[in-house]
Amino acid sequence: MLFKPTVWLESVLRIDKDLLHKYAIEGLLLDLDNTLSMHDSPAAERGVFEWLSEMRGLGVRMAVVSNNTEKRVKPLAEELGVAFVAFGCKPLPFGLRKGVRLLQLPKSRVALVGDQIFTDVAGGNLYGIKTILVEPFYLESKPSFRLKRKIESVVFKRDFSKSEKK
Repeated sequence: MLFKPTVWLESVLRIDKDLLHKYAIEGLLLDLDNTLSMHDSPAAERGVFEWLSEMRGLGVRMAVVSNNTEKRVKPLAEELGVAFVAFGCKPLPFGLRKGVRLLQLPKSRVALVGDQIFTDVAGGNLYGIKTILVEPFYLESKPSFRLKRKIESVVFKRDFSKSEKK
């Protein structure tokens, strides 16, 4: 169960009012790279600003929790208008604990959203919060990313062409 997400979606943009209600989610801890933005890109992907606005309209509290550096995380988090935790050390609980404190919600009302099984899903599950696994906006072409995805697919039957699309 460590590597199994609560929900598996095609994209962060698929998180909607119905899903939040179904799982009693009031707050989202959002991974940054390959979840809201391409890895190392200074800009959010298309649709992210609109989706964030929709979530805010629903009263959802949000914060970015990233394993990346503050130099990478801070400018984009500020542009998105969300609090952030850099160097979150996922799957360890330290950054997630800080993120939940930022949201000022009980853990039972929070979900971690991310694209990686060994950091995001495992971290959220270890910390005891719901996890939403999303597919990255684009599959990375660097050999290290391809290897990581291949190893993930051994642990969790993740076929990018056949994900549960909502």
